[in-house]
Amino acid sequence: MSDLERYYRVLELEPGATLEEVNQAYKDLVFVWHPDRIPKENLRLQQKAQDKLKAINEAREKLRSLKTKHQTTSQTKHQTTSYSPSPSPQYQTPSQPTQPPPKQNSDLSGKDYSRANLSNKDLSGRNLSYANLSGANLSDTFMHKVNLRGANLSEANLFRANLLLADLREANLRGANLIGADLSGTDLRGADLTGARIRSGERLLVKLIGANLAGAIMPDGEIYQ
Repeated sequence: MSDLERYYRVLELEPGATLEEVNQAYKDLVFVWHPDRIPKENLRLQQKAQDKLKAINEAREKLRSLKTKHQTTSQTKHQTTSYSPSPSPQYQTPSQPTQPPPKQNSDLSGKDYSRANLSNKDLSGRNLSYANLSGANLSDTFMHKVNLRGANLSEANLFRANLLLADLREANLRGANLIGADLSGTDLRGADLTGARIRSGERLLVKLIGANLAGAIMPDGEIYQ
């Protein structure tokens, strides 16, 4: 079996699946194998979950890199071989604050996306520092290494969002829904999480492994020491 076939098999996909299908399969499997869903005392299953997540992450990154490279090559080939006598309106992309951020622009600092529907989008690596995302729907959104320093995420829906290694220093997360979110390795220094939803009963449903919470205001109003 080739590495490519193995990556598809890890994500439980047929070879040739689209990038959208790869991203959705990744999110589904991460949710299933989230360590917080497994009893801490079951060390065997905890280790299995960690191994599964490692394989899932590797498969998703390899396939995403391959498909992005293929898309870029195809677009470049099309642009150099096709001729259009006049600009076509369908290629125009008017700026609309409630629409998903343009893929080619990684610097979106200070932008207004309040109450925007960004569910299932890939915002990994973007600069959204000091952006207004209050009330935005960011459920199942992939935000690996995103810069959200000082951003307003009050009342935002971050259900199952992947914020691995994100910068959330001084971010406003008051009243945000963080159930199922992965905040592993996230920098939350000075962030305000007052009233944020992170539990179901007594069970913590947010992954905070390796997160830096120094000076953060926790959901109960206490400052993390």
